[in-house]
Amino acid sequence: MATVINLTQESVIAEIESVLDTYSYYPYQQAFAIPELRQELIAYVLNRIPCFYESMGTDKICNWSNKLPRNPLEHQVHIQNLIHQGIQTIIQDKSEWISRHLCATVEPGCEPSHWFG
Repeated sequence: MATVINLTQESVIAEIESVLDTYSYYPYQQAFAIPELRQELIAYVLNRIPCFYESMGTDKICNWSNKLPRNPLEHQVHIQNLIHQGIQTIIQDKSEWISRHLCATVEPGCEPSHWFG
């Protein structure tokens, strides 16, 4: 029995982690910690690049991709640009939902007091 591995998805997820580390915690890292938004960002990037798969059987590995990127650095920069575009698009399109969701997750004891002012 063969196992199919989506190599592109694994590399995109790792690259998303790396790119999000360059953004501020609020609202970007906090927003994309929400599983629905994280999955939407992954889908945004994957839908814009070719996918590469490997089939790992008991005795052989078959590369299903017929054309790997010629320049890995160029491919990485392209993916990073798509991630930045995806972050901006999703934040813009879902800004109201994100602000409601992030405000709902704030604990009452952690909010500044309005008593003084």
